[in-house]
Amino acid sequence: MSAATQQTSSAPRSKTQPTIHSNIQSHYDVDALRSHLSALKLPFMRENYQAYALSAAHKHLSHQDYLAELIQGEAAAQGDRRVQRLITQARFPVLKTLDQFDWDWPTKINRLMIQNLFHLDFLKQHGNAVFISGTGLGKSHLMTALGHAACQQGHTVLFTGAIEIINTLAEAQASGSVKQALHKYVKPAVLCIDELGYLPIDKFGADCLFQIISHRYERGSTLITTNRVYKQWGGIFNNDSVLTSALLDRLLHHAETVLIEGKSHRSKGQIEV
Repeated sequence: MSAATQQTSSAPRSKTQPTIHSNIQSHYDVDALRSHLSALKLPFMRENYQAYALSAAHKHLSHQDYLAELIQGEAAAQGDRRVQRLITQARFPVLKTLDQFDWDWPTKINRLMIQNLFHLDFLKQHGNAVFISGTGLGKSHLMTALGHAACQQGHTVLFTGAIEIINTLAEAQASGSVKQALHKYVKPAVLCIDELGYLPIDKFGADCLFQIISHRYERGSTLITTNRVYKQWGGIFNNDSVLTSALLDRLLHHAETVLIEGKSHRSKGQIEV
């Protein structure tokens, strides 16, 4: 071995010094990635990409499979957030589900028809449903649960009372914004109108409800709860037989009618005097 070689071999080796720039760059990349995911509105991916990466390494997943799992998680999270937004926008007074309904209380109810409605096939045909019963038999419960089920399937829903609609449109008329106010009730895929027939409606109110039903005909689904059978609806709409007939013609063209009979559930357990 030559002296030059010996000199080279015996020379002390310099230790590799850590590159500060490399560490800074690494931290910058992580921050940039999180920033990009936030800008793209991908919060699930932002919060879970590291945990999913560790899991993918443990399961020996390919990069493509890792990305597929992460995207699947983001899609599911976005779906959940959309459903929650739809439920909030629907303005249900309380949340109800079909599982909570007391089937044993009514003396007459078509359970099979109601359960079939919850398949939501009628929404594809822009069909309607009318729940008719006395007070305290669960018609509002069923309508709310049906609207809630529609939200869970991604449909826009609005829950409102019949009198609330009229009052809102009366205020809109005074401010010259009836057209915009009407659009609020025409736009949703499902409009839930509660307690039709409980209070008298004047000509203005009858005209408003007729316009809503007419505009929604074969464009959206309308759900209604009422304590009046159809032959009594003339009394609801200011005794205007022509308007009532035209409204029912549109409403019932694609509709299911749910009749419920029995005593009010609110009287359950009370002692008869």
